Amino acid sequence: MIRQLEKQRGALLFITLIIAIFIFYMSSQTFISGGGTSYLSYVYHFGVFFALAFFLLPASLQGKFDKELFFVVIILCILYGISDELHQYFVPGRNADVHDVFIDSAGIFAAAVMYISSLVMRRKFSLQSKHFA
Repeated sequence: MIRQLEKQRGALLFITLIIAIFIFYMSSQTFISGGGTSYLSYVYHFGVFFALAFFLLPASLQGKFDKELFFVVIILCILYGISDELHQYFVPGRNADVHDVFIDSAGIFAAAVMYISSLVMRRKFSLQSKHFA
């Protein structure tokens, strides 16, 4: 499935842009707090930054592992998470929380592990099929 996504670089970049805009929009919203931190907030942060990295990694790497580019994409995603929290600091009724950056980063790393695992499995399968041919 990921191999098919990699062939649609323009679509991947467009989806990544839509996710980034969605994150910015949600950070601009004022929510009524019920006190304490909601687990739903953690799920949101993990999921939306997982999606950001999940679409940006294959759009950038295109099925080839380039260590420098991989780390640039990961750092860009984490910086976007940090900028998201800074943005929230200036939104009335919102606050910046370093815990959210850690949850964002966990989602980013989960997407990175998933994508790198798919590249490793694809390469391993390719080498095995050449060996048996």
